[in-house]
Amino acid sequence: MYTIFLSKSVEKFLDKHPEIVEAFDESASLIALNPKNSWVDVKKMIWSTDIYRLRIGKYRFLYRIIEEKIVIYFFDAGSRGDIYK
Repeated sequence: MYTIFLSKSVEKFLDKHPEIVEAFDESASLIALNPKNSWVDVKKMIWSTDIYRLRIGKYRFLYRIIEEKIVIYFFDAGSRGDIYK
């Protein structure tokens, strides 16, 4: 099982959007069991070898899988239109 770490910006985003915290926690738990999971809406970013996107409704969370430390690091969160800029 992988360990989940959140950046300060992701923590602030979740504080501002309490309606998706439960869905995020459930999805993050499933990702921690299997990072390339098909049970949640995850896609690999084509512009990077180790960055993935988690979709929860109209929001997106970007994360990196650090295999050597068995860590999943969520580093950015935002709405669909803003996250990829």
